[in-house]
Amino acid sequence: MSPNDRTWNSERVEALKRYVDAGLSCSRIAYEIGVSRNAVIGKMHRLGLARPKEVRQRERAARPGPRRTPATWRHQRPTVAVQQEMLKAVFPASSACPEVEIRSGRGCTLFELGQQKCRWPISTPGATDFCFCGNEPVKGLPYCAGHARLAYRPARRSA
Repeated sequence: MSPNDRTWNSERVEALKRYVDAGLSCSRIAYEIGVSRNAVIGKMHRLGLARPKEVRQRERAARPGPRRTPATWRHQRPTVAVQQEMLKAVFPASSACPEVEIRSGRGCTLFELGQQKCRWPISTPGATDFCFCGNEPVKGLPYCAGHARLAYRPARRSA
């Protein structure tokens, strides 16, 4: 394609105006004229052209719905407020920052890590002894009770 084939000459501008009036989509106009969709959108903007509102609404209604169904959505992370409520259930306010024992078992590798294992990293990533905690996590959190206490510390009040 030569550089002249990519320029907006008077024939292409007239064709663009005809196609916009006919209600074609920007993708279809781009295909008919032989330019990119973004070039069509940019030229329409510079010329002050707009497709009729009815055409835009019809196209929007014809679009398929969301591609993912709720069953395929990834697990949503709980909000901070929900996490705080979970922590209050695990660590009652009456106890002043209790020390929770962290059971140190064998640990687990990244391949063994699943939803029902604590994701707290042990050692330095890349080291030969690197692993994850692997203990049973608190319901709704990625860490066991001991590591949750380390990860989610209450905010300190400033005087």
